[in-house]
Amino acid sequence: MKADKNTEQVLSELEKHGFEAYMVGGCVRDTIMGREYNDIDITTNACPDEMLEVFSNYKVIPTGIKHGTITVLCNGSPYEITTYRIDGEYTDHRRPDSVEFTSDITADLARRDFTINAVAMDRNGCIIDPFDGIHDMKDGIIRCVGEPEKRFTEDALRIMRAVRFASQLNFKIEESTSDAIHRMKDLLQNISHERIRDELDKLICGSNCVEILLDYSDVITAVIPEFKPSIGLEQCSPYHKYTVWEHTARAISFAPADNVKMRRTLLFHDIGKPACMKFDETGRGHFKQHDRVGAEITEKVMKKLRYDTKSISYATALISNHSKKLRSKSDVKKMMYRIGDELFFALTEMKKCDNSAKNDFVLDENVFFEELAKMGREVIANDECRSLRGLAVKGSELMDIGLSGAEIGEMQHKLLELVIEDKLPNTKEALLKYAEQECKK
Repeated sequence: MKADKNTEQVLSELEKHGFEAYMVGGCVRDTIMGREYNDIDITTNACPDEMLEVFSNYKVIPTGIKHGTITVLCNGSPYEITTYRIDGEYTDHRRPDSVEFTSDITADLARRDFTINAVAMDRNGCIIDPFDGIHDMKDGIIRCVGEPEKRFTEDALRIMRAVRFASQLNFKIEESTSDAIHRMKDLLQNISHERIRDELDKLICGSNCVEILLDYSDVITAVIPEFKPSIGLEQCSPYHKYTVWEHTARAISFAPADNVKMRRTLLFHDIGKPACMKFDETGRGHFKQHDRVGAEITEKVMKKLRYDTKSISYATALISNHSKKLRSKSDVKKMMYRIGDELFFALTEMKKCDNSAKNDFVLDENVFFEELAKMGREVIANDECRSLRGLAVKGSELMDIGLSGAEIGEMQHKLLELVIEDKLPNTKEALLKYAEQECKK
């Protein structure tokens, strides 16, 4: 294992000037585990002023020079370089109030979150691993460096990072680290919504997300309390074999791991069920309107977590329609009109994921969802009318026969409904004739 050309150049510049330099953190972990990585972090015993001198011929961004960090651009690639340091107190449970630079790489690695991230590697592939991080990688263990309580008190985001890594890497969380996570989860209230959001998205896209969501549901509800009523709630329905929360976790796993939009939508898709649950005389549970209520709750939660408008619209459009029954081609066209072509196909995929986390007999319906998608593709291929824009008559033509103002819009929607239901052909002659007849009534 050796550094790539650009990374080796950056490391060599520091070494040529008499300093130590190592890659550290996630890039080293992922290299050892044979995984792809994006960012490369470098640590050195050079102080900020010395780093600026070393890289005087490079473009340098003083990213966090107060805390010993600069970013160097090497052939267009950014490298974050930080001086070995010992962190001071973390009164805000997020960032150190002060840092002390040190010449000891082991002291620097000791301040890091987990043993698997406290491994350093030089440009020749030589490893420094004072906390047995490689051993934990081989055993599939997430373990805090030192005392978990100290690590989580310093930076509460590490609680979310622990469960996220366990989900992504399919690792177990070591017992004392796990115990501290459950005890200290409320410290997450000190963390920004944006950082929670980013960790949550990574968690639900992990290969081990089902187990983590079930074992650490209290961590999820610490940041999204709206999920609390779903935990342990039996659905009392012949269609379901899991509680609302377990059904949610398992439904997520049926979506492609690289489709964060779909996995996020499935995370929230049944959040409205507890509020809508009713029992009939036989004791069976019913959840009428849970899709609408769930979309409303989802919108509020996603806004709080600072999701962008487009992401919120995607999730709420699918959630508000995921229980709608589609039985015919006209139903397909109506749904395509309601949410658009792209979201219609996403809806059929969402329905399949949802069904896959129910009782086995419900899976038979997934074949029908494939048929619905096929109908949708036929609608597009045949350019069948499914929107006002596709109507064969324009508003100005309806105005010519005597309609005005809101009447034009009302008539257009009526004509579209009839065309979609195949009760009228989408021709100018037929549509104007119908409109004229309606005007005479």
